[in-house]
Amino acid sequence: MDFAFLFADWLGKPIWMWASFISLVIAILAFDLGILHKENKEIEVSDSLKLSALYITLGLAFGGWVWWYLGSEAGLNYLTGFVVEKTLALDNVFVIALIFSFFAVPRVYQHRVLFWGILGVIVLRAIMIGLGAALVSEFGWVLYLFAAFLIFTGIKMLFVGDQEPDIAKNPLVNFMRRRFNVTDEHHGENFFVKKPHPKTGKLVWFMTPLFMALVVIEVADVIFAVDSVPAIFAITTDPFIVYTSNIFAILGLRALYFALAAMIHRFHYLKPALAIVLVFIGSKVFVADLMGLEKFPAAISLGVTFAIIAAGVIWSLIKTRKPETLERPVGE
Repeated sequence: MDFAFLFADWLGKPIWMWASFISLVIAILAFDLGILHKENKEIEVSDSLKLSALYITLGLAFGGWVWWYLGSEAGLNYLTGFVVEKTLALDNVFVIALIFSFFAVPRVYQHRVLFWGILGVIVLRAIMIGLGAALVSEFGWVLYLFAAFLIFTGIKMLFVGDQEPDIAKNPLVNFMRRRFNVTDEHHGENFFVKKPHPKTGKLVWFMTPLFMALVVIEVADVIFAVDSVPAIFAITTDPFIVYTSNIFAILGLRALYFALAAMIHRFHYLKPALAIVLVFIGSKVFVADLMGLEKFPAAISLGVTFAIIAAGVIWSLIKTRKPETLERPVGE
């Protein structure tokens, strides 16, 4: 059999690299669902942290391979994209928690929703990143639009802030309730259930709140991708680095959700730090042009990004400490 096609370029990289990455992601998800979470159960915070550490290790290990095989600049760009996407994903945690609360999704089934949500994200991000790569390749000025959008978004986050989404008034939720048969109660882990129609008495399929939650989470990710995809393209225009860093950051989100949902209030000041990061990433595209550089130095980009996010995390943890912990005698 001729395997020459595996070495043909697709979006700037050999097909075997893309196929290997997709195979790795499938293997990780199969291990997660088929072995670690074969049965529905509540994910404890300790288990969430352990699994998150595993996913972060895998993501960093892949970044090490990128550094070794594609060079230091590609490795630094991957790590920068991984850190930025991981931080942007914290916003998702807050919204996902609101969605689960609105649809009263039991904790024991939340992992199932998040798992299928991740599969959808992998496909949706591939489509969005593919479109972004095509636009940047065909029209170079689109990159400047991405950069300007990031600066605008960062300034808006910094001075205006975000409003808490009202799920009850969400047009998508109202559309599903008007156009489809939906149940008010959960039916275990089922996304759909067959039951008699209240008017005709015939057995018809009904959509459960579990599936509605999944749909709203998928749409929420598309909205969040409007920020994250331009952010990673402002770091690098290599589609392979863009996609792999995005997916590895998102893969661990499901695992990290159960720990972060319990302590999201401790990261109150991470939002301003993230806003500054978006402004920095957008600005460096223009700064590189003004300085006559082909690209902004990857090492400086990673260092500044990491420093800003680390400062936001540390400041948040300091400012949200419980007052009583400061007054306890040493040794108590």
